Amino acid sequence: MPKVIGIIGERHENFAPHSMLEKSLDWLKEKFRFEYQWVDTISISTNKNLLYGFSGLWSAPGSPFKSLNGALSAIQFARENNIPHLGTCAGFQHAIIEFARNILNIKEAQHEEYDSSSDFLFISKLACSLSGTSMEVKIRENTVTHNAYQRVKSTEDYYCQFGINPKFAEKLNHKEFLVSGIDQDGEIRIIEYPKLRYFVATLFVPQSRSTKENVHPLIRKLVEESIK
Repeated sequence: MPKVIGIIGERHENFAPHSMLEKSLDWLKEKFRFEYQWVDTISISTNKNLLYGFSGLWSAPGSPFKSLNGALSAIQFARENNIPHLGTCAGFQHAIIEFARNILNIKEAQHEEYDSSSDFLFISKLACSLSGTSMEVKIRENTVTHNAYQRVKSTEDYYCQFGINPKFAEKLNHKEFLVSGIDQDGEIRIIEYPKLRYFVATLFVPQSRSTKENVHPLIRKLVEESIK
Protein backbone atom coordinates (compact mmCIF):
# COMPACT_ATOMS: atom_id res chain seq x y z
CA MET A 1 0.00 0.00 0.00
CA PRO A 2 1.42 3.41 -0.95
CA LYS A 3 1.78 6.08 1.72
CA VAL A 4 -0.75 8.93 1.58
CA ILE A 5 -0.13 12.63 2.18
CA GLY A 6 -3.11 14.59 3.46
CA ILE A 7 -3.66 18.08 2.02
CA ILE A 8 -5.38 20.13 4.72
CA GLY A 9 -7.86 22.71 3.47
CA GLU A 10 -10.73 23.29 1.10
CA ARG A 11 -9.71 22.80 -2.52
CA HIS A 12 -10.56 25.68 -4.87
CA GLU A 13 -10.71 24.78 -8.55
CA ASN A 14 -9.45 28.10 -9.93
CA PHE A 15 -6.96 28.97 -7.19
CA ALA A 16 -3.45 28.84 -8.68
CA PRO A 17 -1.59 27.78 -5.50
CA HIS A 18 -3.83 24.70 -5.28
CA SER A 19 -3.32 23.62 -8.87
CA MET A 20 0.44 24.21 -8.51
CA LEU A 21 0.43 22.18 -5.29
CA GLU A 22 -1.20 19.23 -7.04
CA LYS A 23 1.08 19.55 -10.05
CA SER A 24 4.17 19.45 -7.81
CA LEU A 25 2.95 16.28 -6.13
CA ASP A 26 1.94 14.70 -9.44
CA TRP A 27 5.45 15.23 -10.79
CA LEU A 28 6.91 13.60 -7.69
CA LYS A 29 4.52 10.64 -8.05
CA GLU A 30 6.48 9.76 -11.18
CA LYS A 31 9.55 9.20 -8.97
CA PHE A 32 8.13 8.11 -5.62
CA ARG A 33 5.35 5.73 -4.64
CA PHE A 34 2.69 7.68 -2.74
CA GLU A 35 -0.77 9.18 -3.08
CA TYR A 36 -2.31 12.40 -1.81
CA GLN A 37 -5.78 13.34 -0.68
CA TRP A 38 -7.51 16.60 0.20
CA VAL A 39 -9.04 16.73 3.68
CA ASP A 40 -11.46 19.54 4.46
CA THR A 41 -11.16 21.24 7.81
CA ILE A 42 -14.74 20.59 8.90
CA SER A 43 -14.16 16.82 8.60
CA ILE A 44 -11.11 17.15 10.83
CA SER A 45 -12.99 19.24 13.38
CA THR A 46 -15.60 16.50 13.77
CA ASN A 47 -13.26 13.48 13.51
CA LYS A 48 -9.60 14.09 14.28
CA ASN A 49 -8.96 10.33 14.11
CA LEU A 50 -9.10 10.40 10.31
CA LEU A 51 -5.63 11.97 10.37
CA TYR A 52 -4.11 8.67 11.52
CA GLY A 53 -4.33 7.38 7.96
CA PHE A 54 -1.76 9.85 6.62
CA SER A 55 2.02 9.55 6.65
CA GLY A 56 2.51 13.27 5.96
CA LEU A 57 0.45 16.46 6.00
CA TRP A 58 0.53 19.64 3.92
CA SER A 59 -1.37 22.60 5.40
CA ALA A 60 -2.39 24.34 2.20
CA PRO A 61 -3.00 27.98 1.23
CA GLY A 62 -6.57 29.21 0.91
CA SER A 63 -7.77 30.70 4.17
CA PRO A 64 -10.06 31.46 5.80
CA PHE A 65 -10.76 27.76 6.17
CA LYS A 66 -14.25 26.53 6.89
CA SER A 67 -13.08 25.40 10.33
CA LEU A 68 -10.27 27.20 12.11
CA ASN A 69 -10.24 24.49 14.78
CA GLY A 70 -10.00 21.78 12.13
CA ALA A 71 -6.98 23.44 10.53
CA LEU A 72 -5.29 23.92 13.90
CA SER A 73 -6.06 20.33 14.95
CA ALA A 74 -4.25 18.97 11.90
CA ILE A 75 -1.17 21.07 12.63
CA GLN A 76 -1.23 20.07 16.30
CA PHE A 77 -1.58 16.41 15.30
CA ALA A 78 1.48 16.62 13.04
CA ARG A 79 3.54 18.37 15.69
CA GLU A 80 2.61 16.09 18.58
CA ASN A 81 3.00 12.88 16.57
CA ASN A 82 6.14 13.89 14.66
CA ILE A 83 4.35 13.51 11.32
CA PRO A 84 6.16 15.22 8.41
CA HIS A 85 4.42 18.53 7.81
CA LEU A 86 4.72 21.41 5.38
CA GLY A 87 2.64 24.56 5.80
CA THR A 88 2.52 27.13 3.01
CA CYS A 89 1.00 30.63 3.14
CA ALA A 90 -2.15 30.03 5.20
CA GLY A 91 -0.51 26.88 6.52
CA PHE A 92 2.30 29.04 7.91
CA GLN A 93 -0.16 31.49 9.45
CA HIS A 94 -2.13 28.72 11.16
CA ALA A 95 1.07 27.06 12.40
CA ILE A 96 1.83 30.32 14.22
CA ILE A 97 -1.63 30.33 15.82
CA GLU A 98 -1.28 26.68 16.86
CA PHE A 99 2.10 27.43 18.42
CA ALA A 100 0.72 30.41 20.33
CA ARG A 101 -2.32 28.53 21.62
CA ASN A 102 -0.79 25.19 22.49
CA ILE A 103 2.86 25.87 23.32
CA LEU A 104 2.74 29.45 24.58
CA ASN A 105 -0.65 28.64 26.13
CA ILE A 106 -2.19 31.86 24.83
CA LYS A 107 -5.59 30.33 24.11
CA GLU A 108 -6.95 33.64 22.81
CA ALA A 109 -4.36 33.78 19.99
CA GLN A 110 -6.20 34.60 16.80
CA HIS A 111 -5.99 35.19 13.06
CA GLU A 112 -7.51 38.43 11.79
CA GLU A 113 -9.50 36.68 9.07
CA TYR A 114 -11.56 34.92 11.76
CA ASP A 115 -11.83 37.63 14.44
CA SER A 116 -10.55 41.09 13.59
CA SER A 117 -11.55 42.48 17.01
CA SER A 118 -9.30 40.13 19.00
CA ASP A 119 -6.66 41.63 21.28
CA PHE A 120 -4.38 38.67 20.51
CA LEU A 121 -3.95 38.86 16.74
CA PHE A 122 -0.77 36.87 16.20
CA ILE A 123 -1.64 36.93 12.48
CA SER A 124 -2.81 40.27 11.10
CA LYS A 125 -3.21 41.99 7.77
CA LEU A 126 0.13 43.08 6.37
CA ALA A 127 0.71 46.81 6.08
CA CYS A 128 1.73 46.08 2.49
CA SER A 129 0.28 43.03 0.76
CA LEU A 130 2.79 40.48 -0.49
CA SER A 131 0.37 39.01 -3.01
CA GLY A 132 2.00 38.73 -6.41
CA THR A 133 5.50 39.60 -5.18
CA SER A 134 8.78 37.69 -5.32
CA MET A 135 11.54 38.20 -2.76
CA GLU A 136 14.81 36.70 -1.69
CA VAL A 137 14.79 34.57 1.45
CA LYS A 138 17.91 34.05 3.55
CA ILE A 139 18.08 30.50 4.90
CA ARG A 140 19.66 29.77 8.26
CA GLU A 141 22.39 27.14 8.12
CA ASN A 142 22.30 23.96 10.21
CA THR A 143 18.51 23.78 10.11
CA VAL A 144 15.96 21.31 8.76
CA THR A 145 15.12 23.94 6.14
CA HIS A 146 18.74 24.33 5.05
CA ASN A 147 19.08 20.55 4.84
CA ALA A 148 16.25 20.55 2.30
CA TYR A 149 17.46 23.53 0.27
CA GLN A 150 21.20 22.88 0.43
CA ARG A 151 21.75 26.60 -0.10
CA VAL A 152 21.54 29.79 1.93
CA LYS A 153 19.41 31.97 -0.37
CA SER A 154 16.32 31.44 -2.49
CA THR A 155 13.87 33.63 -4.39
CA GLU A 156 10.26 32.80 -3.54
CA ASP A 157 6.74 33.88 -4.54
CA TYR A 158 3.97 35.17 -2.29
CA TYR A 159 0.19 35.14 -2.51
CA CYS A 160 -0.58 36.38 1.00
CA GLN A 161 -2.07 39.47 2.59
CA PHE A 162 -1.60 38.29 6.19
CA GLY A 163 1.49 37.64 8.26
CA ILE A 164 2.96 37.74 11.75
CA ASN A 165 1.81 40.71 13.79
CA PRO A 166 4.99 42.61 14.83
CA LYS A 167 3.35 43.19 18.22
CA PHE A 168 3.73 39.48 19.03
CA ALA A 169 6.87 38.57 17.05
CA GLU A 170 9.06 38.59 20.17
CA LYS A 171 6.96 35.81 21.69
CA LEU A 172 8.17 33.48 18.94
CA ASN A 173 11.57 33.24 20.64
CA HIS A 174 11.19 29.77 22.12
CA LYS A 175 13.47 26.79 22.68
CA GLU A 176 11.25 24.41 20.65
CA PHE A 177 10.65 26.80 17.77
CA LEU A 178 13.09 28.20 15.22
CA VAL A 179 13.01 30.94 12.62
CA SER A 180 14.95 29.39 9.74
CA GLY A 181 14.26 31.92 6.97
CA ILE A 182 13.98 35.71 6.79
CA ASP A 183 13.61 38.25 4.01
CA GLN A 184 15.89 41.22 3.26
CA ASP A 185 14.17 43.25 5.98
CA GLY A 186 14.57 40.56 8.63
CA GLU A 187 10.88 39.58 8.50
CA ILE A 188 10.07 35.95 9.34
CA ARG A 189 9.36 33.86 6.26
CA ILE A 190 10.17 30.27 7.32
CA ILE A 191 9.73 28.57 10.68
CA GLU A 192 10.42 25.02 11.83
CA TYR A 193 10.49 22.72 14.83
CA PRO A 194 14.13 21.60 14.82
CA LYS A 195 13.59 18.58 17.07
CA LEU A 196 10.98 17.09 14.74
CA ARG A 197 11.94 15.05 11.70
CA TYR A 198 10.31 17.52 9.28
CA PHE A 199 7.99 20.31 10.34
CA VAL A 200 8.47 23.41 8.20
CA ALA A 201 6.12 26.28 7.35
CA THR A 202 6.62 29.12 4.87
CA LEU A 203 4.73 32.36 4.31
CA PHE A 204 5.50 32.00 0.61
CA VAL A 205 4.15 29.33 -1.74
CA PRO A 206 7.06 27.06 -2.77
CA GLN A 207 4.90 25.17 -5.26
CA SER A 208 4.94 28.15 -7.63
CA ARG A 209 8.68 27.58 -8.18
CA SER A 210 8.34 23.88 -8.99
CA THR A 211 9.07 22.46 -12.41
CA LYS A 212 8.75 18.89 -13.58
CA GLU A 213 12.53 18.54 -13.59
CA ASN A 214 13.03 20.35 -10.27
CA VAL A 215 10.18 20.21 -7.82
CA HIS A 216 10.76 22.70 -5.00
CA PRO A 217 13.12 21.18 -2.40
CA LEU A 218 10.77 21.77 0.53
CA ILE A 219 8.04 19.80 -1.24
CA ARG A 220 10.40 17.05 -2.31
CA LYS A 221 11.63 16.76 1.28
CA LEU A 222 8.04 16.45 2.57
CA VAL A 223 7.46 13.53 0.21
CA GLU A 224 10.78 11.86 1.01
CA GLU A 225 10.11 12.05 4.75
CA SER A 226 6.49 10.92 4.35
CA ILE A 227 7.34 7.72 2.49
CA LYS A 228 10.09 6.53 4.87
